[in-house]
Amino acid sequence: MSKPLEIDEVWLKRIIANLEGLEYGSLNITVHEGKIMQIERTERRRFEPDSANNASGNTRSYRRN
Repeated sequence: MSKPLEIDEVWLKRIIANLEGLEYGSLNITVHEGKIMQIERTERRRFEPDSANNASGNTRSYRRN
């Protein structure tokens, strides 16, 4: 039989702290016997080619947004 999930103020603050500033990615929360045991944050960064450098033939220069 499953146990009800226990979330206290400390875990809520940890979850919020991990979500702040996350533009692309995921937050994986591991629960064991109704208790949060672990939080994993996977962040993705998206890079777009700098169009000015590509027009001149330089395809190795990239700009981070």
